[in-house]
Amino acid sequence: MRICILLGSPGIGGGTYVIFEHALHLQSQGHEVTMVPVWMPDRSTPPWHRALDRLRFATLSEAAGEDFDLAVATWWRTIYDLLPHIHATRHCYFVQSIESWFYLDSDVAVRNLVNATYLLPMPGITEARWIRAHLADRFGHDYHVVPNGCRKADYREDGPAVAPRRQGRLRVLVEGPLGVDFKNVARTIALARRSAADEVWLLTSSAVARYPGVDRVFSRIPAHECGAIYRSCDVLVKLSTIEGMFGPPLEMFHCGGTAIVWDVTGHDEYIVDGRNAVVVPAGQEQPVVDAIERLKRDPALLARLCEGGRATAAEWPDWAESSARFAAAIDAILAAPPADAVRIRVMAREFWAQYVRTEAALRPAETRRRIARAVAALGSRAPGLDAALRTAHAWLVESRRRPIPRERI
Repeated sequence: MRICILLGSPGIGGGTYVIFEHALHLQSQGHEVTMVPVWMPDRSTPPWHRALDRLRFATLSEAAGEDFDLAVATWWRTIYDLLPHIHATRHCYFVQSIESWFYLDSDVAVRNLVNATYLLPMPGITEARWIRAHLADRFGHDYHVVPNGCRKADYREDGPAVAPRRQGRLRVLVEGPLGVDFKNVARTIALARRSAADEVWLLTSSAVARYPGVDRVFSRIPAHECGAIYRSCDVLVKLSTIEGMFGPPLEMFHCGGTAIVWDVTGHDEYIVDGRNAVVVPAGQEQPVVDAIERLKRDPALLARLCEGGRATAAEWPDWAESSARFAAAIDAILAAPPADAVRIRVMAREFWAQYVRTEAALRPAETRRRIARAVAALGSRAPGLDAALRTAHAWLVESRRRPIPRERI
């Protein structure tokens, strides 16, 4: 079968990692897989995943001239920017989070535009039970659920480390991009620095070389090298406010560590408070600091949580098993009657038209986005300046404010 997978960017990201793993498996099973991103890989794209060399990437203009058996949308923008131009017999949606929640409540037009994609009459796959339940309750869908796997050759306890763990010292790892409010990375660093942790490390997809108060920064690291960083740290502190089925705590479990997390959506797919991690009610900050200090002064508790993490990791599927389930879901979608492609295109076009009209009445939100695009364009022309500005903004602004809450609609 000829399968076209539509994605946003081939750059470093947890969601893109998942897409790449499933795409590689489909290709290994004999499917002809074509990746069509909104933004094509270029010289600035680091060689972070083996899929970049093994999969075919095509521009929209190239893919629009071909015929496919299935088109898979994987991000809400691909529904509007790419899907209407792809000639495919069948369509489906791979949903890794409720992406309307990424945007502030004040960005009502964008939130409505994202939610509209979940109204489209096509089958889908998701990675977490809570997403399936939300899509069923709010939008009447019955999606396949395929939990993410873990690449156990890379994430294991017995591999190399950047620096060995040291008894009596607690090394904290913070993971995630700067400048993304709901990832809450700069604020998490600030909380870790308030604690009695001996060292704080940062693993980030952001192009930064250093960060105030952080002992070591690992920026834009290839996926197969991240395990050595996890194996060097005792605890991952991950305080996102929105996640699908977030992978870093699971990867840390595979590498012999534990985690401190907020009770964010998706944490209960595999995290159990007191068994393999510490779970803190979302938004509460002092208990996070207290948990770090408790692990510092109570090595028996740290060891018990790490052992619980190992048990979770031992039972968790690898990517071969997870992607086999994804392929089975794709086979089921291919075997079912196709969704009405014309209706999907008409609905998407109308949703976009409504968005344009609404946005015209909400100029302030559009002004903010234009400023953000201008800053991004400046950064792409001057990477050193971009890194300095990103670091300064995270330290001076993001680390001093809490993430802005979103209404869960």
